[in-house]
Amino acid sequence: MKCCVIALPRFLTLGEEIAEAIEADLLTYHDDAFASAFQEYKGIIALMSAGIAVRSCAPLMTDKWHDPAVVVVTPDCQYAIPILGGHHGGNDLAYRLTVLGITPVISTATEVYGRPSVEGYAQAEECRVINRPSTRKVNAAFLDGDVPVYEIPEPGIVVAGPGVSVLIRSKPYVIGIGARLGITAEEVVWAVTAGLGEADIRHDEVGAFVTTEKKRSDPGLAEGIRKIGGVLIYLDDETINSIEAPSPSRATMIGLTGVAEPCALAFAEMGRLVMKKKTYGRVTIAIGR
Repeated sequence: MKCCVIALPRFLTLGEEIAEAIEADLLTYHDDAFASAFQEYKGIIALMSAGIAVRSCAPLMTDKWHDPAVVVVTPDCQYAIPILGGHHGGNDLAYRLTVLGITPVISTATEVYGRPSVEGYAQAEECRVINRPSTRKVNAAFLDGDVPVYEIPEPGIVVAGPGVSVLIRSKPYVIGIGARLGITAEEVVWAVTAGLGEADIRHDEVGAFVTTEKKRSDPGLAEGIRKIGGVLIYLDDETINSIEAPSPSRATMIGLTGVAEPCALAFAEMGRLVMKKKTYGRVTIAIGR
């Protein structure tokens, strides 16, 4: 995790000690320091009062899956308090500071009670959580007892409810894919291969293919992804429509904001498109990262 320490000018000496101990960059606090750090770093240590850090972060926050982890270190270097992204690197970052005698103050419930979490399991297994809203129910269930973990060997199909977290092996890219009715597997394979070639991305760098649940009854798309060796995920209308499609789409005719672009953005780890939608024959793809 690429990290930085943002320190008020009067605490720069302490900030330098922290940065050196965990191999982080040191930034002097100014009005735009957090805005810049949110763009460049996955972890931020704020050597200042919690109030300053909270007010600085508030207008920059999007969601816990894309915001950096933020840990406040009290000016006396006694305590490290994750205020953002506890399950997404914040707790780990606070624990790293124990080498300096700084005490972590952890507030995430699963850690407080010594229980596992979906995010912790995913990190340990080098996986990504596909259906992110599910973590609320699953982590709550962890507080009450053990939650079973099922490992499905390839090839396989998983149909999961909203209270089941689905994990896939971490890979940098996800492809949103739309297709005309009656598409053939061969058309899908050709389109995906052409799109990846144009984007200079290897097949083994793609973690998942995502489409609308309206395509569940179209066997050609599923067969094409199976031939590629990929994982195909069907996304519900509500999730798709919660994401603004960057480009106009004919999918509005079927009640969707789009297919390829919002599907790619829904599971893109960094929340951005590296390739906006392009059409190859009767298949449209967009690539997210």
